[in-house]
Amino acid sequence: MRNIKVINQDWAFAKKVKTAPSAIPADWEKLSLPYTWNGKDGQDGGNDYFRGTCAFAKTLTADELPAGEVKYLQFDGVNSSCEVFWNGEKITEHHGGYSTFRVKLDDIKEENLLVVLVDNSPNDRVYPQNADFTFYGGIYRDVSVIGVAKNHFDLDYYGAPGIMVTPEIKGNDAVVEIKTFIKDDDDCKVKYEIIAEGEVIAECVMDEDDEAKLEIKNVHLWNGRKDPYLYTARATLIGNGEEIDCVSTRFGCRTFEIDPEKGFILNGKEYPLRGVSRHQDRPDIGNALLPEHHKEDLDLILELGATTIRLAHYQHSQVFYDLCDETGLVLWAEIPYISKHMSTGYDNTISQMKELVSQNYNHPSIVVWGLSNEITIAGAADPDLIRNHKKLNELCHEMDKTRLTTIASVTMCSIDSEYVHISDVLSYNHYFGWYGGTTDMNGPWFDDFHKKYPKKPIGISEYGCEALNWHTSEPVQGDYTEEYQSYYHEELIKQIAERPYLWATHVWNMFDFAADARAEGGENGMNHKGLVTFDRKYKKDSFYAYKAWLSDEPVLHLCSKRYIDRTEAVTKVTVYSNCDEIELFANGVSVGKQTKGKYPFFCFNVKNEGETTLTVKAGDLEDTATIRKVDTPNESYIMKEEGQVINWFEINTPDGYFSINDTIGDIMATFKGKLVMLKFVLLLKGMMSGGKDEDGEEKKGGVMAGFSVTPAMLKNIYGMAKGFTIKRVFSMLGNGFTKEQILEINAKLNKVKKPQK
Repeated sequence: MRNIKVINQDWAFAKKVKTAPSAIPADWEKLSLPYTWNGKDGQDGGNDYFRGTCAFAKTLTADELPAGEVKYLQFDGVNSSCEVFWNGEKITEHHGGYSTFRVKLDDIKEENLLVVLVDNSPNDRVYPQNADFTFYGGIYRDVSVIGVAKNHFDLDYYGAPGIMVTPEIKGNDAVVEIKTFIKDDDDCKVKYEIIAEGEVIAECVMDEDDEAKLEIKNVHLWNGRKDPYLYTARATLIGNGEEIDCVSTRFGCRTFEIDPEKGFILNGKEYPLRGVSRHQDRPDIGNALLPEHHKEDLDLILELGATTIRLAHYQHSQVFYDLCDETGLVLWAEIPYISKHMSTGYDNTISQMKELVSQNYNHPSIVVWGLSNEITIAGAADPDLIRNHKKLNELCHEMDKTRLTTIASVTMCSIDSEYVHISDVLSYNHYFGWYGGTTDMNGPWFDDFHKKYPKKPIGISEYGCEALNWHTSEPVQGDYTEEYQSYYHEELIKQIAERPYLWATHVWNMFDFAADARAEGGENGMNHKGLVTFDRKYKKDSFYAYKAWLSDEPVLHLCSKRYIDRTEAVTKVTVYSNCDEIELFANGVSVGKQTKGKYPFFCFNVKNEGETTLTVKAGDLEDTATIRKVDTPNESYIMKEEGQVINWFEINTPDGYFSINDTIGDIMATFKGKLVMLKFVLLLKGMMSGGKDEDGEEKKGGVMAGFSVTPAMLKNIYGMAKGFTIKRVFSMLGNGFTKEQILEINAKLNKVKKPQK
């Protein structure tokens, strides 16, 4: 029978090594896996983390290898390309940093040298290459050696488990088709079993080339978070009357459909998919997670009350897929075909999709395969891009008759483009209210799509805004305060709740994550759209907005606990709760009771005098916070961006007049404001034109959220950019403008009166 040994310990490592050594140099660093070399420099900003080739090496004696006539190395995740050498000979290479791959070991000696050259450097062949997250290099998941008999279940096909289970529900019963893939030189038989609660409930013995069909009477359905029941399918290879290999997999029996009017339907009943997207990385260790990290992430998502996760933007660990099977979370799984289509990357999209589907076919939690994410930033008309997506769509359906395909499309992509109608269902990444526009644009946009294409299921694959430990009583778009993030998500929850036709909605993101190219919000190298901080230690207020909306557990949360010092005489206090009635107290005196309305959001106006202890109660639940009256704003609550050309205290903002702190839309609503905006637009055009600066040097294009900004892209986003402040546009475009240019625009705006309300 097969034997598996994890070999994560006692590796040697060196950076900037492009040739496999014949022996391990004495000065190489000693470490254990999982490991990434970008755990720190990939999270500190500057877009300067090391991307290149590094070497991992390990000696293995023959005695250390597991028993078996044939032995395979298995790598669960190496980012992003690698070459594997065994005793000086290259035995395989792999391109794609998020999936499992294996290679057979030959020429096994008493002492063996294993060397893996790992490369995450930029290229034009392997996805991802351009995206808003850090591409951590390293061997960041387990490495193991598998020992099997000469005749065994296949270990060579795209890292798949060798067993494929397809249940079909028929009335109260299920017919379970089980298919195995075998490598042998002899005629073997396969014993198939279905196990429930430790007992074999169905079994048969078949010739090796035959598929088994076993029946489950009165089948126990996998029913999402309500009842995620799992069976086990086991296949045993029998040769010459002996059991020589065995594989097993858990599976769930369920039906689902995605209806353009009713949304997601699980086992014949409407089951709204409301949840989050997840990036996997953490401080210092990057993507080199241990099982307990995956468990902590899952527990937080379950606490939120989510029913679905979009596992972006790549294949995640089998540990996490297994946890989702066990807990009933419904998954969107995708490959990292993202942001920039590469005509030379076609083969890589095919191989990564084959690996994703083959390795994850048996997971009942997965219901859709994602073809790409925001791939049309440069346009949706490229025939090669269309061809690539059509082939991926066909491939998914050839490999898996039971699931649907989807795409995460970017806002600028027309709803009429051929690209958005390739997949079975569709979602859009919209940030109205953050990257331009206003929050109230989200719902009507989806209504317009739904009206024009009533038979196409539509959902939201990304929405969100950033928040750090900044605070204000007057939140505005782009201020990175916890209060604006709370307002944003309150508004989006209301709009989503009114639209049951949305087949799935996924907040971007559950956790803050590293994006080394970013320089926003006062902490470089990070995307702060998470409902929970990067270290998983702090749940932002918006986390509790969703928990109050989605969770069945009683929730009572007083918001803005970190916002203590306030200047106003009367301050707004927000509470999130799913309780029927709550009461707020200020220094023990009741401010009033409120009963739950349509949404689980409560607001009170409280006098701000001296220091006040706020206490909110609902039944046995209680939560507290403190506020304090101050005369001047606490500067620690106000964002200060490191490396910014201009800071908030340098901007003149006379009462009744515009400044660069006002939005493009408000400024353009006045005639004189339009004249000033002409100067601003001319500056932008100059920046994007590729002309020369005053020293005669070629100007470089701007950068927005890590992406190059072209004139065509600028034109596409202008309509939704009306919600941006001028300062925010300057900030997002990086150092393309001088302080003098910014202050010149501000001075002109200071002469334009705001309309009286």
